[in-house]
Amino acid sequence: MSTRRILTAAFTAAAAAASLTAGLAAPGHAAPGKGQAGDLRVATYNLSLNRAHAGELETDLSTPDNAQARTVAEVIQRANPDVILLNEFDYVPDNRAVDLFRSNYLAKGQNGAAPVDYPYAFVAPSNTGVPSGFDLNNDGKVGGGDDALGFGAFEGQYGMAILSKHPIDTESVRTFRNFLWKDMPGALLPDNPATPEPADWYSREELEAVRLSSKSHWDVPVTVGGKTVHVLASHPTPPTFDGPEDRNGRRNHDEIRFWADYVTPGQGDYIVDDKGQKRGLRPSEPFVIVGDQNADPFDGDSVDSAITQLVGSKRIVDPLPTSAGGPEAAVLQGGANAGQKGDPRYDTADFADSAPGNLRTDYVLPSRGTQVLDAGVFWPSQGDPLSRLTGGYPFPSSDHRLVWADLQMRG
Repeated sequence: MSTRRILTAAFTAAAAAASLTAGLAAPGHAAPGKGQAGDLRVATYNLSLNRAHAGELETDLSTPDNAQARTVAEVIQRANPDVILLNEFDYVPDNRAVDLFRSNYLAKGQNGAAPVDYPYAFVAPSNTGVPSGFDLNNDGKVGGGDDALGFGAFEGQYGMAILSKHPIDTESVRTFRNFLWKDMPGALLPDNPATPEPADWYSREELEAVRLSSKSHWDVPVTVGGKTVHVLASHPTPPTFDGPEDRNGRRNHDEIRFWADYVTPGQGDYIVDDKGQKRGLRPSEPFVIVGDQNADPFDGDSVDSAITQLVGSKRIVDPLPTSAGGPEAAVLQGGANAGQKGDPRYDTADFADSAPGNLRTDYVLPSRGTQVLDAGVFWPSQGDPLSRLTGGYPFPSSDHRLVWADLQMRG
């Protein structure tokens, strides 16, 4: 944790200025940083547009009248990022759902916010809900979300999408959905505590099927002013909903480790993409890691040091985005929040007050050498008129908050 404290000290002054009221555009005003050549606002948002049944999201987005979709669209419009990763956006083939979201919601001004146009999008299949054919949770039955390659009631539930104002080089996209967990050197494979053998929660046959990504890992090149920025997107599984074997916590750790290895020279040589190409990212290639990593540096149930694999890496800059609403919520909600070690200014998710409390789980992490101009978490205090967009449980939008950073990427 010492590396995290060093990073915190280095960026606290800059991050403190990145609250909602200082860092986001009021209606009719330009967002900061937008007029500067070479600036890029990158965001991640777990907007909870997942649905309980296949096809339901497409139905909900087929008209401009869905209240939750209008609310999360307004959050995006207020933040106005150039590139954004959407987590928990159910996968629907042929861009059907993402096209409906763009045309029926983002392209229409919500409550005085200006419409936002994203001409480029990327979506791809997710491991969620894909049957494994095995009893992966060892409950004596085969079937259901817990036995899928990634937890989900149907194929593509809790999927991802990337929207961009800049061209996406779709021919050069790398996906890693099929990469097997066992093929990561030193993988934290779960152990069955009832047997003397190590790392034996999964059988040999199951290990030939169990994938590392609970959804997927994507390397999506975006062309910005003639330069290529690699948007590295993922959504690791929550480190909960398991037993003493900690299969989800261990998987979460290794899903996060995947990017740490991928961007570190010599560490990602084992990585094979879904087209069979074997290599990590080249040192000269600028990147930004985005996603709901489901891990907090200090609190929650993740494996110790899970997220510090990224925020403590010499290859990565942590902008330490803050909000005014996070600290206020921690005080007002109390419960587990009162005993946490982390600073609530950095929280990005409003979780149950009994446990685990509010956490920092969502990240925008650019490559070393990137100049961070500004950063923030869209979490207004109750006195801000835009607090209606985040609210309290049951949330009008999502239990997560949009996180953004204004960047000048190195060439």
